[in-house]
Amino acid sequence: MCCELKRRFLLLYATQKGQAKAIAEEIWQQAGAHGLEADMHCISEMDKYNLETEKDPVVIVISTTGTGDPPDTARKFVKKIQDKTLPPDHFAHLQYGLLGLGDSEYMFFCNGGRTVDRRLQELGAQHFYDTGLADDCVGLELVVDPWIDGLWVALKEALQLQKEKEGMNSAVDAVSSSISTAHAVHELKLSSEVQNLKLEDEGTRASDTLSRKLDDINPVAPARDTEPSLVHSVPPVSQSALNIPALPPEYIEVEFQDTQGENPHLSSLISEGTTFEVPVTKAVQLTREDAIKTALLLELDIADTAFEYQPGDAFSIICPNNVSEVEELLHILGLSEKGDDFVCVKVKQGTKKKGASRPQHIPERSTLKFILTWCLEIRAIPKKAFLRALVECTSDTGEKRRLQELCSRQGASDYTHFIRDSNVCLLDLLHAFPSCKPSLSLLIEHLPKLQARSYSVSSSNLYQPGRLHFVFNVVEFPASPSRPVSRKGVCTGWLSELVAPLLHPSKNSVDTKGESSSTEKISIFVRPSNAFHLPADPSVPFIMVGPGTGISPFIGFLQHRQKLREQHTDWEFGETWLFFGCRHQDRDYLFKQLQCFLENGTLTHLKVCFSRDSSTAEVAPPKYVQDILRLCAKEVARVLLKERGYFYVCGDKKHMADDVSDAVVDILSREMETDKLEAMKILAMLREAKRYLLDVWS
Repeated sequence: MCCELKRRFLLLYATQKGQAKAIAEEIWQQAGAHGLEADMHCISEMDKYNLETEKDPVVIVISTTGTGDPPDTARKFVKKIQDKTLPPDHFAHLQYGLLGLGDSEYMFFCNGGRTVDRRLQELGAQHFYDTGLADDCVGLELVVDPWIDGLWVALKEALQLQKEKEGMNSAVDAVSSSISTAHAVHELKLSSEVQNLKLEDEGTRASDTLSRKLDDINPVAPARDTEPSLVHSVPPVSQSALNIPALPPEYIEVEFQDTQGENPHLSSLISEGTTFEVPVTKAVQLTREDAIKTALLLELDIADTAFEYQPGDAFSIICPNNVSEVEELLHILGLSEKGDDFVCVKVKQGTKKKGASRPQHIPERSTLKFILTWCLEIRAIPKKAFLRALVECTSDTGEKRRLQELCSRQGASDYTHFIRDSNVCLLDLLHAFPSCKPSLSLLIEHLPKLQARSYSVSSSNLYQPGRLHFVFNVVEFPASPSRPVSRKGVCTGWLSELVAPLLHPSKNSVDTKGESSSTEKISIFVRPSNAFHLPADPSVPFIMVGPGTGISPFIGFLQHRQKLREQHTDWEFGETWLFFGCRHQDRDYLFKQLQCFLENGTLTHLKVCFSRDSSTAEVAPPKYVQDILRLCAKEVARVLLKERGYFYVCGDKKHMADDVSDAVVDILSREMETDKLEAMKILAMLREAKRYLLDVWS
């Protein structure tokens, strides 16, 4: 019997950190087993597809970045489809299904996907499959896996309808179509039983696949432990037959070279804009030694650069992985002696990966240590596809079984608890599963790009020309059962070590004027804010809420406002409110010079609270910024509603920004004497008008 030609659909992905691309590749890999062919492209490659003439179904996987923006790779596409001159039937011919990725910790959940979805609908496009919105806060796979499972039936139905629309409804074609549909249904039933059990690549015969699978799923002898852990499972997982992902095809080849040379410049790793190498000229510890968190203020000298910023902007720092962790990884890989050797990274000949190419963040030629230090996020939480690939590198039967469980459907809860929520990284896995010996090429295939870290600017170029300040807490990750060693944040840990001579200068590092002579430099690039800026009209009042290091951008706001007041004595300036909170007044009150802004009139109202300080007062003082907001309800409502002021929130999303939002809703509801639903609508309108603005992180 002649095999039916595989039916095509267009598969587009828009990714910021690689997750959307990895999911699109999973769809591409599964498509073949369903008799379908995915024509896969990054959504930015608009020269390789054309939605204006596309007849086949389109599948879009798109992430969200920042506080709700489409990823950088989708910006041109979004700008194109948002052209207001496009007619409402522009995409009337288009059938699509969309999977959005996001994090519900942020206010505009999956807004990248929602934006594209909404606009395609406005232009007449039709869903052939319901939109999926996956939440990284609880685990993308909870939505992604079932969404992909249901995609195949929907695709085949869409393709069948497409055939009928094209007029293929003669008697012969009808019979052919019927047979094709029956074949597809039979194929789908088989795939649901077999496809996810595959342990070999697509070229493996089904009989071999099932045989291999049945060998692998025999549970290891039950251990005495009754509680599951990273390395140990309990029933029912330990006794289950497992549905595990298909093995991702290998596509990278690494060759060691005898020649010498220079590593690429760090600027070549960044596509977002111009990078600047600038010296760190000052470092101040803002918290006392006994504070729970260590907050540092750093000053950068940007005087000799073209770096420009406004108060409220953010900028990114290109940071390396921890040196000792890189050395440890080289040791485990058996490559300690080769760290300084140059390697050539290229696509493996004959790979089955569609459109395989060397990852853009990996230089074609550099030292091995450069790749592990500056290019790969070795702290990344391993995705299930990576775990699946690690199975093949593991010799111990029990360890192999546990890795299979962790990447399986049956082990989804264990994966979430012991890997995702525990912040387990590759090094932790290699220590927990010592018989696992992955190749360097496998790491390059599966570890994502080492991302630059973003920080809010805490200064004004008007107030301090040629200088840029920023503030951060040194992030600490305590040890846990799944991760027996404590670690500092990749960037904040590096920065704190880098500026140690500035914080604790030795006699040798201090010049004759008593100042540190450190000339450490870091590479930065600007990330301008779309809206988190001072009101264009200085007479408009505004409220700032920034507990902890969330106060950082507001120092820049106040510095800028002070300078404007000095330069323009005839201008009218609106009132300014700042709500600040920290744990202890004497340990982590980061900017006590706020009083100076209050005294010179730059800051009209300063409200502070200290959540861990004890009080002997009859009425306990407010502990958190949302509590002080409620005490100032009438003034807050007046600024927002009567005077059309602005409201800025900066800081922790999970433990503060949502509570502040709830407090504002309560204030609006009470002061307007309306129900909470109406108050929530008003807050939504303030957000839409860019008068309620957020700069938050999780």
